[in-house]
Amino acid sequence: MYRIIGADGREYGPITADQLREWIAEGRANAQTRALAEGTSQWKPLTEYLEFAVALGHTPPPWPSPRPISITPTPRTNSLAFTAMIMGVLSITCGMCCCYGMPFNLLGIVFALVALAQIRNDPHSQEGRGLAIAGLVLSLFSLVLAALLFTLGLALSTPDILRKIERL
Repeated sequence: MYRIIGADGREYGPITADQLREWIAEGRANAQTRALAEGTSQWKPLTEYLEFAVALGHTPPPWPSPRPISITPTPRTNSLAFTAMIMGVLSITCGMCCCYGMPFNLLGIVFALVALAQIRNDPHSQEGRGLAIAGLVLSLFSLVLAALLFTLGLALSTPDILRKIERL
């Protein structure tokens, strides 16, 4: 059962759905006619009632078609970039105790360069450029520092070597 508000602003009904379809066919009601279904409290235009779509000459709205699911890969930190950073830190801290940071600084440089190439080739799924650059800088600094220490060590020990040679 339905109630409607006519063009004159008056309320009509209660009427059955079949009777309302007849009124639509006669032109006494149209798509903009406000109706209240029994058991509801909200007045809605007849276009919002699917049971009157055919009588109004409208086809009911189709179900929305599912949209394609777009899956964007979550960027992950490149493991070689992280390893380059670790190697750079090891070459500065632990590596200076012995062997001038070798092989940590060389490994850090290699890992950093490979990581930067991988990140450049696939920037949407890999991140960690900052880690790779930090590892590269620390490893290069360690290598330069190792070269300076080695040169300084040679320079300081040269007079001792010359004295030993003279004694022979």
